Amino acid sequence: MTATDFKEIERTIDQVMDEVETVIIGKRDIIKLVLTSILSNGHVLIDDVPGVGKTTLAKSLAKALGCSFKRVQFTPDLLPSDVTGTSVFNQKTAEFEFRSGPIFAQFVLADEINRATPKTQSSLLECMEERQVTVDGITHYLPSPFFVIATENSVEYHGTYPLPEAQLDRFMMRISVGYPDHKQESQILDSQTVEHPIVNIKTVLESPKIAELQRGVTGVYLEPSVRDYIVEIVAATRSHPMVLLGASPRGSLNLSHAARSLAAISGRDYVMPDDVKALAAPILAHRLILRPETRSHNVTQTEVVEEMLSAAAVPC
Repeated sequence: MTATDFKEIERTIDQVMDEVETVIIGKRDIIKLVLTSILSNGHVLIDDVPGVGKTTLAKSLAKALGCSFKRVQFTPDLLPSDVTGTSVFNQKTAEFEFRSGPIFAQFVLADEINRATPKTQSSLLECMEERQVTVDGITHYLPSPFFVIATENSVEYHGTYPLPEAQLDRFMMRISVGYPDHKQESQILDSQTVEHPIVNIKTVLESPKIAELQRGVTGVYLEPSVRDYIVEIVAATRSHPMVLLGASPRGSLNLSHAARSLAAISGRDYVMPDDVKALAAPILAHRLILRPETRSHNVTQTEVVEEMLSAAAVPC
């Protein structure tokens, strides 16, 4: 792709962010992270307290991107078939027919995913990794593009089931929206005096355009020294004294794919070390299992990743 093409990607994504920011006020960096994941064909886990706009962010993005949208409320009694669909016997034809579940949408919101049992959570593994559902030995392909945003409340533990490592590893990023500041919260109050601003969001892209952008991102150049920088950071997670289990090669792949997407969103046809630095914590932190003694000292996964970044030699 030419430099002009990447400037066009930058303008297009800026338009999407402008539209979403009319609803999610003051969180442009968070919106950019989610769009980076979308261009990288990855999924996002939003881990935050209730009421900060996690669900609204997902709905706003789906509308601005022109994607079909389904929301699944995860509860303890939710079954895997409630997510993926099930085979139903048709008495007229004397055959079983597959009735698709809400996972058959381009943009799926798995709301409060940690309130469902591990068995139901696991129903998403094949969907997220292979973009397909297998029921009764028959494979059904999901629409393209396919993107999952899952939310969870990191404060309340009653009636929740922690996501297993295999499920966490399927998410390209884990992010937090955070509270708005005083000025932003005042704007939120003003914007919702008459109606919710989400009803006025315009569709900036059509879903086929997303696939085109995803293909374009692959043309971003990853210089060998920056590639080695990514490998060094991920390898450091496996030998750090505070870490029991580090990131797998999937972490390296996700970091390189997302760095390309962030560069394209910034209008560049090459990856900079700063792209890697900006994405390391959202992509790697949730993949680390810390040692018990580390957790007892209230050291977080994000802090460990930031320490590794400060120790790694930045390529010139």
